[in-house]
Amino acid sequence: MRDLRAGADDPRRSVDDAPFGGGAGMVLMPGPLFAAVEAVEAAEGLPRPLLLLSPGGRRLDQAFAAELAAGGGFSLLCGRYEGVDQRVVDHLVDGELSVGDVVLAGGELPALVVVEAVARLLPGTLGNEASAEEESFAGGLLEYPQYTRPASFRGWTVPEVLRSGDHGSVARWRQVQALRRTLERRPDLVERRGGLTAEEVALLEAAGEVHLLAQQGYDRGPGKPPTSPKDARHAPD
Repeated sequence: MRDLRAGADDPRRSVDDAPFGGGAGMVLMPGPLFAAVEAVEAAEGLPRPLLLLSPGGRRLDQAFAAELAAGGGFSLLCGRYEGVDQRVVDHLVDGELSVGDVVLAGGELPALVVVEAVARLLPGTLGNEASAEEESFAGGLLEYPQYTRPASFRGWTVPEVLRSGDHGSVARWRQVQALRRTLERRPDLVERRGGLTAEEVALLEAAGEVHLLAQQGYDRGPGKPPTSPKDARHAPD
């Protein structure tokens, strides 16, 4: 972590100023930002890409976190106040990155989110490497429900299939639950991955989720393949 004020050249170590054209708030000046980044590059090298935390950047998701984890490293530049001088975006950083459609005072907390999301994908970070492969957004789906001991708590019991010892049945139950939860809560994720496969539709039908499939536009007639929500919406009357 580097202090942007280290690149300031005035006694007050100023890093921001009022925007040209008027308006509320202050804007980070290009001079201190360029100086701070270039000092790190000259002294020890700077892992690239250099990404500016900004609401206008590419949205962080699990796929992008995996992309960053697979690369040779990256650096983050935290904005503050009303943002940064556009010349920083145009000539200093390699891209912009957003953690969501929310406005914060600065990029420090988003930077922690990015580091956490990427670091846990690196080999050796997690005690069980399978953990990163079986959680939410793996395969474009939300994670299935998890249970632990006791098997019964205040009258609420763990699903019998999870206590059966039948690994095949457990895997099918988990897949059904992940599909059902994603269709109910984040249908946009299903659409983003190109819809459900024929096997997934059949799995949900076998689990009795016909009504949910119909709600989401997946309707199979006798001898017909499953239709996608898009196809269902545009199907002739």
